[in-house]
Amino acid sequence: MLPISLTMAGIAALINIWLGIRCGQVRQAEKISIGDGGNEKLIARMRAQANFIENIPLLLILILLIEMALGSGDGSSKGLTWLWVVSALIMIGRVLHALGMDGTFKQGRAIGTMVTMLSLLGLAIYAIALPHMGYTPQVQIENISDTQ
Repeated sequence: MLPISLTMAGIAALINIWLGIRCGQVRQAEKISIGDGGNEKLIARMRAQANFIENIPLLLILILLIEMALGSGDGSSKGLTWLWVVSALIMIGRVLHALGMDGTFKQGRAIGTMVTMLSLLGLAIYAIALPHMGYTPQVQIENISDTQ
């Protein structure tokens, strides 16, 4: 089981649905069925969703691979509290970014961008370094006998 990766992938899917609904709300209110119609609010919301889609796949891949590399042999993610925290901050940052894009929380765009870029940089460097750090996961092997 990969609880961090599964949880974050699920949360990312929900955020993406929310971002799509926000675009749809402007489309419906402004009667724009295709494209952006030059509507600044729709353009901002579409860019927020596009930015989410541009960044989240790489972040989820890095989270997954790091969790797989560091997870214990029993499939848990014990000792990976830091990865939970980073992952949660990424998702919060993406929501703040979206809110900042349409002016609901103006500082959110900068905060979300910063959190995303720093997380991507940190996880990328960690992923590159991890195979060269001499880390050996603790694998638990169960003794299964033929007699029951």
